[in-house]
Amino acid sequence: MEVGSLPVELWRLILAYLPLPDLGRCCLVCRAWRELILSLDSTRWRQLCLGCPECRHPNWPRRPHLPPVSWREALHQHALASRTWTQNGSDLHSSACLHLFRRRKDRRVWHVGTVAGGGYETLRGALAAAGPYDKLVLHAGVYEEQAEVSLKVPVEIVGMGKLGDVSLLVSFDQQCPTARLCNLVFMPAWFSPVVYKTSSGHVQLDNCNFEGCQIHIRGPGTCQARFCSFAQGSSAHFLGVAISLMDSCEFSGGDSASVTVEGAPVSERNWAFKHLVALAKTFTMMTSNGSTELSNQSGKDNSLLPGQDGTMIEEDGMETSSVSSEEDDEQDGVKSTCLKLSYDQHGLAHLSKADMPDSSAFPALLSLSAELQRDAEARDLAASVQGCLLRRCLLRDGKGGVHLCNHGQARLEANVFRGLNYAVRCIQNAKMVMLRNEVCGCKASGVFLRLSAQGLIAENNIHSNGEAGLDIRKGANPIILCNRIHSGLRSGIVVLGNGRGSIRSNQIYGNKEAGVYILFNGNPVVSGNHIFQGLAAGIAVNENGRGLITENVIRQNQWGGADIRRGGDPVLRNNFICYGYSDGVVVGERGRGLIDGNHIYGNRGCGVWVMSSSLPQLIGNHITHNRMYGLAVFCRKDTDSAVGGPENFNEEGELMAWESDIDSEDERFSSRRPITVALVENNCISHNGAVGVYVKSSEPLNVVANMVKNNTAAGVSVIQSAQLTRLVGNCVLCNGWTGVTVDGECRVELRGNGVYGNNCHGVCFRGDGLIVENDVVGNNAVGIRVMDNADVKVLRNRVQALRGYGISVKERVRGVVQENLVYQGHPTSTKTPIRTNTQNLECVVLNNSLLTPRSQALWALENPPPRPHSSNPSSVTPSTLPAHLAITMTNRITASVESGCHNNGSIFCSIL
Repeated sequence: MEVGSLPVELWRLILAYLPLPDLGRCCLVCRAWRELILSLDSTRWRQLCLGCPECRHPNWPRRPHLPPVSWREALHQHALASRTWTQNGSDLHSSACLHLFRRRKDRRVWHVGTVAGGGYETLRGALAAAGPYDKLVLHAGVYEEQAEVSLKVPVEIVGMGKLGDVSLLVSFDQQCPTARLCNLVFMPAWFSPVVYKTSSGHVQLDNCNFEGCQIHIRGPGTCQARFCSFAQGSSAHFLGVAISLMDSCEFSGGDSASVTVEGAPVSERNWAFKHLVALAKTFTMMTSNGSTELSNQSGKDNSLLPGQDGTMIEEDGMETSSVSSEEDDEQDGVKSTCLKLSYDQHGLAHLSKADMPDSSAFPALLSLSAELQRDAEARDLAASVQGCLLRRCLLRDGKGGVHLCNHGQARLEANVFRGLNYAVRCIQNAKMVMLRNEVCGCKASGVFLRLSAQGLIAENNIHSNGEAGLDIRKGANPIILCNRIHSGLRSGIVVLGNGRGSIRSNQIYGNKEAGVYILFNGNPVVSGNHIFQGLAAGIAVNENGRGLITENVIRQNQWGGADIRRGGDPVLRNNFICYGYSDGVVVGERGRGLIDGNHIYGNRGCGVWVMSSSLPQLIGNHITHNRMYGLAVFCRKDTDSAVGGPENFNEEGELMAWESDIDSEDERFSSRRPITVALVENNCISHNGAVGVYVKSSEPLNVVANMVKNNTAAGVSVIQSAQLTRLVGNCVLCNGWTGVTVDGECRVELRGNGVYGNNCHGVCFRGDGLIVENDVVGNNAVGIRVMDNADVKVLRNRVQALRGYGISVKERVRGVVQENLVYQGHPTSTKTPIRTNTQNLECVVLNNSLLTPRSQALWALENPPPRPHSSNPSSVTPSTLPAHLAITMTNRITASVESGCHNNGSIFCSIL
């Protein structure tokens, strides 16, 4: 019969009445018939799938309102899975050559609950009569046994009618190789909450409800549960299982963990192991059906810098009256005829480019497949199928979801954890693979890892939890890849108490506290993440936290992009820290760390805010286009008071202390040499809205080989420096006000710098110290201006002022001005190169020279070339540190929270 003899719609109407076996036979007629049968997916195949008493909606319990991709395929997968229990062929006798022709052993059907047709009144009586692989059909009713029932032969027990018509108050002990239970409601017997247990055989549970009871599976026993509901505190316990599969089950209302996996998988395997492994691998990690796609949150950023060109901050460090009326009268009037010295060939020319990057420069988030290609350990974990497999399940409205302990193993895939105290707890050397789950609405943290737990956590959607999305402590070392961790009421990820981990290619955004919070000797690798739009800091490192933080995009956070305090000592390298509503990087009280090669730009506060009691190393960063200072160093002590009481980082909200586990200080700093003076080296600090480098410090500071250019106010301003601030080998270029200003009573050494083309004086010095071997050229007022009660030695500098004196020594200055070379700034100038106060006998001026050109052609600084002199940039940048740094532990996990704002610095200075 040809399909074309009738309209297709009519054929579909006829075929809609065929049962499943007849549909299969029609598929074998020809290709046209096969395509016609397959086209019935949304009609007849849907009816057959929903009408099957052994299963529920294919997307139950997570998304029962959504249809599957194919109803026929869903029915096909159900048929394959429901027959697993019969694949034990040990009692079938056939030779290898007759394997394909063997016949299934004859099965009998026994009816329970009715005496008609030779049925049995009791379940125990029917089991006594049943043979291997017989089927027991239970009619509607409640069946109760007063003692444990042993299953000694393989048997199938099926409830007749709708789910709920047949209830069992029975405790089963399976002693046979295999069994199947379907369409039943289990309730605990009076003598035990355990309704089913096995320690060697395989049990298959299809479309069953468990109410207030438990199942126990002990290895090498196995379990396959499908479309089952565990309600009223019901739970599943797995001890030493090699493999078990919980597919499309619902857990709710428990006062403890819904699923507990304990003990390492036993080496012994039962017959079902290979079949369950093959079944599990059909739901592979890379299947896109039903997976949670990562949304593209890394699009084009909105600029946070409108009107920045007009930003001007009146501050102590700005010489608002540096050009006195006395000197204005003596300035050369026609700037266009000045004799300009060339200084373009200075040694920091490689740092001159300071364009603000746009979002296209951000490193792209890697996909999970790309991450697995470059990480063999993660790849092996993703492919592993061992222990308890929980997939497509819903765990809701209870105390706990999944608890792994004591070397237990589990794989959690495409589940929904909702409204629990915690979703997953992995402790005591347990190992898990957690893929494409949704974890939301937990009262405490979503996922806990403790006590050397390991695993792979990838492509999950973790959001809206009461504490941290992920909480890693006590030597736990997971791999966290390509997750969305967002909208939490606390931090996104917390790593503390000797916790480690590799956190890569995640989107962490919209959390109320720090996106990543590292403290109490936590030591993770945080790499390639996008951390954005948080309501506090992007990354906070506190209380002796460490970590390697590299190649992240940290943007649009309300507080500091990176916030380091109280012994925090991370490596912050090659990150984009931008568009924040406060500072880019904050190094608070007792903060440490290597801050290397970062792009810090477009922040509304300072680029980098540093407290003088801290000891950071800022090396090779680009700190540009920030609305306030480029780098600000303050001496004010942070406030120790807490906001809203003491911070707690326990599992479920209560305060608790950890046992002492403190490593030696030698181990803490074994990976990086200790430093005793804060270091600012080889940075480009440019186009910021106020002073480039602002120093108000009570501690020593070394500022070496930096490019400070085109900032709105002064290049470098030292307002307070109780101990020595050394400015060595820097290029201070084309800033909107004075190049370098030093206030009274400050101890400062200027050596080997190039101060060029600034809009006011080159150097204005009121403090104590040295000005030695600098090139101060092309500035718009006095070259070097020493005044007030300064006590200074001005030695061997090369100076040219386009207008005003080369060197001006005023008032009660003490010291020496000697062997300086002053270049003529204007061809018609008749002024002395150095202006001094003749009544000041405490300042010695001798052996200085004035150099005039032979022609008005462009002339240059030679022998030596323009300062700062060339240095190999690679010699300044420290060698790459190991990815896993030394780690330590503290004795408590409670801490006070910092708060408050500094008086003279940026908008915010606290992380919590």
